Amino acid sequence: MSNYDATTALLFLAAFVILGLGFKRARSMGKLGLLSWLQSIALMGPWLLMFGLLNFGITLNVASILVIVVVSIGVYIALGRRLRYLASQDLAGQETRPSPPSVSPLEVSQGDPSSNTVEPSEPNGQPSASPDISQKGITPISDQDLQLVQSIFSPETFACNPNQVLKYQDGVIIQGYLKGDAATVHHQLSQRLESKIPEQYRLFLVENTDEKPVVIVLPRRNDPKVGGWTQQLFAAILSVATVGSCLIAGAFLLSFNLIEQPERLSEALPIGLGLVGVLVAHEVGHHLTAQRYQVKLSWPFPFPALQIGSFGVFNRFESLLPNRQSLFDIAFAGPAVGGLFALVLLILGFLLSPANPVLSLDISFLQGSILVGVLARLFLGNTLQGATVLVHPLVGVGWMGLVITALNLMPAGCLDGGRIIQSIYGRKIARVSTWITLVVLAIIALANPIALYWAIIILLLQRDLERPSLNELTEPDDTRAALGLAALFIMVAILMPLSPSLASRIGIGA
Repeated sequence: MSNYDATTALLFLAAFVILGLGFKRARSMGKLGLLSWLQSIALMGPWLLMFGLLNFGITLNVASILVIVVVSIGVYIALGRRLRYLASQDLAGQETRPSPPSVSPLEVSQGDPSSNTVEPSEPNGQPSASPDISQKGITPISDQDLQLVQSIFSPETFACNPNQVLKYQDGVIIQGYLKGDAATVHHQLSQRLESKIPEQYRLFLVENTDEKPVVIVLPRRNDPKVGGWTQQLFAAILSVATVGSCLIAGAFLLSFNLIEQPERLSEALPIGLGLVGVLVAHEVGHHLTAQRYQVKLSWPFPFPALQIGSFGVFNRFESLLPNRQSLFDIAFAGPAVGGLFALVLLILGFLLSPANPVLSLDISFLQGSILVGVLARLFLGNTLQGATVLVHPLVGVGWMGLVITALNLMPAGCLDGGRIIQSIYGRKIARVSTWITLVVLAIIALANPIALYWAIIILLLQRDLERPSLNELTEPDDTRAALGLAALFIMVAILMPLSPSLASRIGIGA
């Protein structure tokens, strides 16, 4: 058995162990836990089936794959609706002792702090009503404003009493009981707050450590700041550098060094501009969706990479997000648009390859991705038997575009994949997935230096989570959850290579 086959076997073993441990935990949680476990089966099962068949050299046609994926998503959504219904029944009428919020006002106003700070607390674990603010230059909320904040609550929306209202930092923590739909209650309370104290405060609806609703009110001065001209200049410099790196990557694909042979720029131009087009499509998806939610995004900060043209484009939110659904939609739109554009270029390149075999591509490029390899086998058939294959240049553009998209779908920090995980599962799971991703990249870096570069970039620039949205309680619907997990599975299919033995079984390579 080759090292790759052993790795594949270990991955399958790990998947089944995770499912087994999930079942053990789900049983202790009753019917709700078992339904959640069945949801994970509905999503993981088809992919494990397809990859398992592929490992034995059995490839499914496109129609079969689409049927399996559609059925999987349908079952997931049906189970999710049943799960939400049972959860709402169990929560009806439940009232427990309030606990401190799991998201502090400092974290809400500034995002995740880079250092591990200890929140001031009383001996019983409750947040201190009068923390030391003199050293931080924080102005506490006035008593008059505090009374106005208290007046916006009612038994029909969010039931609380004066003992559950705590001054903290420059805001207020209000503990109590949510009496209606989270989105509706948040909208009502926000409108009341705005009518009482116009354009001064923001109202956040988050969870405490017992996963119970808590309201946090903070001054608007804590809102995200719009980037200045220095950031815009830096973004422009990175954009120019990324165009250059895309051209160099295109030349590399054509087997020459553009820096040493600048006179051949015209040859690298189509591939380089194609990669730039993938990045532009990605950012257009982000910005159009952000505009729909009236969320401001910073200027894009593309990150150049000589090997594949670019590691992707970074951006930050310059306004607060209304809810977790908006975080999902904005994060998902970029890789969805950019990835589909790259996939179209790839398939178009395969279709044009028999008539325009211009680019001599080493077969290892097609073996470097399960998804790309399978698509190549479907479209190019028996022409993949040698050490090289003649294809249209669009194949190279699509392949590298998919890799760029997959790198940004990794579930870490402020990457698109990390934002998707945070929107679906919350901040605790997002933190765990970030560090797991960094560990996995560190292991892969032993064989692939690109993984090391990417891990360093994430660790230094992108490891922190997004700050909480105004309404953290309302989760994205099941359709979005299914789409998000499907995107993560596709990310694995793009980045996971074919082993030589598996490639030979499906007819790729000598």
